[in-house]
Amino acid sequence: MKKVLIIHGPNLGLLGLREPDIYGNFSLDAINEKIKKLAKEKKVSVDFLQSNHEGEIVDAIGSSPKKYDAIVINPAAYTHTSVAIRDAVAAIDIPVVEVHLSNIYRREEFRHKSLVAAAMGQISGFGVNSYLLGLLAAIEIINK
Repeated sequence: MKKVLIIHGPNLGLLGLREPDIYGNFSLDAINEKIKKLAKEKKVSVDFLQSNHEGEIVDAIGSSPKKYDAIVINPAAYTHTSVAIRDAVAAIDIPVVEVHLSNIYRREEFRHKSLVAAAMGQISGFGVNSYLLGLLAAIEIINK
């Protein structure tokens, strides 16, 4: 069975409480349940990591090719600031799909640049569906 690692970046553990007008009312647990349901339907296995720590995310990305076929990552604020996460994504040989709940290009200007653009693609602005579309894209890529 194909395996996908879902990485949630900093402050995403606060979803449902944090700026619901931007990020919606879903908790991270609710998002993970929707991802698990889709993964089961598509016959893939998913694991989850939520971390507020850049190094932990870099370590997870770096070790992922040994365990996973793809990564779906919402780097959150690290999208715009982390060369380390960008370099980790560029260094591995499995597909990475970047996702964002909000449309980062309709927000503050500093959010318009993604350093994680080393990923195969990006889905942004569709709320919880960004994760589901990201998972579908990852599955499509690994099944080719």
